[in-house]
Amino acid sequence: MTEKLTTKNEKKKETEKVMSFWDHMEELRMHIIRSVIAIVVFAVVAFLNRKIIFDVIILAPSKPGFFTNKVLCWISHKLALNALCISDINLDIININMSGQFLTHMYISIVAGFIVAFPYILWEIWRFVKPAMRNNEKKYSRGGILVATLLFAIGILFSYFMIVPLTVNFLGTYQVSPTVHNQISLTSYISTVVSLTFAVGVVFELPILVYFLTSIGVITPAFMKKNRKYMFVILLILAAIITPPDMFSQVLVVIPLVLLYEFSIIISKRVYKKNYGKADEQD
Repeated sequence: MTEKLTTKNEKKKETEKVMSFWDHMEELRMHIIRSVIAIVVFAVVAFLNRKIIFDVIILAPSKPGFFTNKVLCWISHKLALNALCISDINLDIININMSGQFLTHMYISIVAGFIVAFPYILWEIWRFVKPAMRNNEKKYSRGGILVATLLFAIGILFSYFMIVPLTVNFLGTYQVSPTVHNQISLTSYISTVVSLTFAVGVVFELPILVYFLTSIGVITPAFMKKNRKYMFVILLILAAIITPPDMFSQVLVVIPLVLLYEFSIIISKRVYKKNYGKADEQD
């Protein structure tokens, strides 16, 4: 009789676990649906504001009147360095596919929707994992959402105003011979701008990643200090991947990445000290 009751209790517990798992999946599904709705809403807004999205934002770095291009020209005049001035850039951007412009419009609208909805998506992720957190973890994680959003926005703005104009100028005007003229396809231009902007925005989330990995004990500040020189090499390789093949753009990306890594070491120290009661000061 006792064995039968034990078996029934075990089956009941297994059923509760299965129900709990599917409840979590249903909750996750609702968070994903709400995030997708937010992206779609902002994407529709972006789609309806085509002139602002393309003429004012996307295509602006290819024009001499862009803010960064004018600043570089001003600096070049002051320092007598004509190489910095981007005043004669005149890209011939063309479309070669029947549906190319419409599909590009749709694609950019979705990307814009995701970027604008990014804080809300982070909030939905936080709401999903919040029940599994302790009270002090909930308190710190709220600030983490704000920091992650700010870092993502700073990365996007830095790439858009610093890396994208230099990339467009270098790749758009580079010629192997004066007889070979550049005609840049719309999809090529868009993919370059979006990939650069989005990649740098994601890379700027490095401190958040370090915070999480230190919290779960995967890395320590001592490990980050000890492997600093190897990380610098990795950052150089990463900068070379996400930037065009010119040293100036790579340096522009490497400098903030190195600063972010050093800042991440400070974050790792604080998290390690809070979790383990002491900071690992080994160099």
